[in-house]
Amino acid sequence: MSARHVAALAGAFALAGCMVGPDYERPAIDLPKAYADGDTAAPFAPLRADWWTLYGDATLNELVASALERNADIRLAVARIEETDANLREANATFLPEVDLGAAGNRSRSSSVTAVPAPAGIPLLRNDLRLSLSTAFELDFWGRLRRGVEAVRAQALGSRYAKDVVALTLAGLTTQAYFSLRTLEAQIAVTRETLAAREESLGFVRARARGGVASDLDVSQAQGARADASAQLKELQRQRALIGHQLGALTGRADLALPAGDLRQLPTPPLPPAGLPSSLLERRPDIRQAEQTLISANAQIGVARAAMLPTISLTGSYGRQSQALSTLRTDGATIWSAGFGLTLPIFDAGRYAARSDAAQARQRQALAAYQKAVESAFREVADALTSVQQTAAAEEDYQSRADAARRTLRLARLRYDAGYSAYLEVLDAQRTANDAESALLRNRQLLLSATVDFMKALGGGWSADQATLKP
Repeated sequence: MSARHVAALAGAFALAGCMVGPDYERPAIDLPKAYADGDTAAPFAPLRADWWTLYGDATLNELVASALERNADIRLAVARIEETDANLREANATFLPEVDLGAAGNRSRSSSVTAVPAPAGIPLLRNDLRLSLSTAFELDFWGRLRRGVEAVRAQALGSRYAKDVVALTLAGLTTQAYFSLRTLEAQIAVTRETLAAREESLGFVRARARGGVASDLDVSQAQGARADASAQLKELQRQRALIGHQLGALTGRADLALPAGDLRQLPTPPLPPAGLPSSLLERRPDIRQAEQTLISANAQIGVARAAMLPTISLTGSYGRQSQALSTLRTDGATIWSAGFGLTLPIFDAGRYAARSDAAQARQRQALAAYQKAVESAFREVADALTSVQQTAAAEEDYQSRADAARRTLRLARLRYDAGYSAYLEVLDAQRTANDAESALLRNRQLLLSATVDFMKALGGGWSADQATLKP
């Protein structure tokens, strides 16, 4: 082979190795390197991916497992993964030539009375049989196919992260709905105790009224207090039923029936120490999905730019052609062709340039979406840290308020029984005690829900190595 041929082949391979369009580089986001908030008193402990098991509730573990297995959103996400995997296989197949098998046969008759009759010896009635293999192969000189594969590969990875987003969201929704249900059950128990106490008070006041010690006003007030507690109980039972329906939809179990539980016995998972690095946000599946969308949009710029350059392709065919099946396999029936094609847009009225501009605009949109996802994630973690700290700090205050309200109610009853105060004082003490018990339970629910928000914000747990990463 001559030096000129070697140089030509080397140049062709060099061109085939280049790709038009920008190579992806992760954009820099200006965020603080670490979170200032954190519980320095709590020892740091890594969290597993199944963070919901830290609450130590077997029923909750079963509900989350059922949601991750049976929920329709999960099945939808899995089907999208299968679709993008198929698209990636199709994109990779474009690097190989497509070989087609073609077969044709026809029988025709020529006219014998035309101005130029058929030459002597050529029959008027003829057969034509053809069997051939054909192929066409585009040389990826400008990287259009490779950029296309890069874009589709990013979409395939993004679909996997999208499934992780769905799974994390489902686990969080199921856990928080379960906490809401347990809170309502605890409030129902407290309200039933309140209703029983008010029914007892109503009977006691009626007895005093019959004895001339209490007035009809006291009886009416006691009846109103009892009716108020009864209505409150029915409302709580309604809300509990609706939350149960929500859990049934999340877990794919329409006939879901849960045993009774106690919200106050659930432990609060440990929190990381102060100075948690913001680099943990890179683990969040929604941020990873947004980055893959950006990678795909960046690769599409190369695809659009390559369309403005010459398309070089090789074509070829090989087969047999004869007038009869008996002679189709003879050496004389062999046919073949080899070709080289080049297509270059000369005038397109700005169509390809517009497509390139549109691809660049989509890349900027994806970049803005990625930046927004990172910034929103940082805020969500900071908000969750603050919520956990403040609700945990307030729990002692709510407990003290509930204890004081119970003592006040006991003393108010003693004062009323002894005739030192009106029944209105007992009613006020009952309402205060009921409100204090409900507020304590709601704060407990808020604390547990805040811990769920925190773990969702960090992408579902963390490891000791990740907590010591240097951003």
